[in-house]
Amino acid sequence: MPAPRAALAAAILLSALTLAACATEGTSMPSPGDTSDTSPSARPPFRTASPAPLGPTGSPADLPPAKWEAIVADLVTRGVAGEPVLVSAERVEFSDGSLGCPSPGMSYRQAIVDGYRVVVRADGRTFDYRFGSGDEPRLCER
Repeated sequence: MPAPRAALAAAILLSALTLAACATEGTSMPSPGDTSDTSPSARPPFRTASPAPLGPTGSPADLPPAKWEAIVADLVTRGVAGEPVLVSAERVEFSDGSLGCPSPGMSYRQAIVDGYRVVVRADGRTFDYRFGSGDEPRLCER
């Protein structure tokens, strides 16, 4: 009786291997570093944030003097000699601690952050500053 069981097990195993081979027939394994996936289920690359426009996106606000002074001081440290002109200042609810301007490879606190987005022009250039709860500006360089 052991011979028929062994033959049955061998037939089942052979069938399973044949089905597995048929399922992958005609497809090739990707080579290392190959990122071209043409399958319909391929998802697009993960993005942490979309680039923010330079125009206003929040509600217009009066900029507190301490924040303006911090921006002027930061521009001086960057060698900007021209007189800065306020383009827009707005109150914004940022979706995380990146203040809408994440740096690659960094992780941020995942919480709504009330802050400001301030756009300034000086020396023919536009500067996009972000503030969280404090008066320390973060220049958003994209």
